[in-house]
Amino acid sequence: MKSLLIAWHSRTGAAEQMARALARGAAQTARELEQAADLRVELRPARSVQAADLLACDGYLFCAPENLGGLSGEMKELFDRCYYGVLERIEGRPYALAVSAGTDGAGAVRQAERICTGWRLRAVAPALIERSGAQTPAEILAPKTVSADALARCEELGGLLAATLLAGVE
Repeated sequence: MKSLLIAWHSRTGAAEQMARALARGAAQTARELEQAADLRVELRPARSVQAADLLACDGYLFCAPENLGGLSGEMKELFDRCYYGVLERIEGRPYALAVSAGTDGAGAVRQAERICTGWRLRAVAPALIERSGAQTPAEILAPKTVSADALARCEELGGLLAATLLAGVE
């Protein structure tokens, strides 16, 4: 059995909706491939993920918002907390990133990609950035609803990770 960890953090609900769509897409793809019994999808808040959780999984989806031009604090804390405990032990495993942002997202992607490069993970797709367009303090802090099109893109990304992990399972 393969396992996919979806670690997420959300402040306004957008990244959580995206993470749940990633999980739906992974599970749906496993069903379509008639390999649902071969994939375990674990959806976990970033604050609860430990090095042992990363070691126990075969692939990763990291989903978080961009805050102040960088990765959200709780997702960054996951990386800080786990970095050395898994260094040189998860090399080559597949991963992808999903970021919710107001108008940019590139800073959070760069930061996460540098960490994943340090771990020598293998990106299976370009980072997915979903922008809400929020620019004022009220818009930025308001609860978000992610569009159906954006959630569909998240499902596709989750499906890609599932298919990647299941490709070698017989």
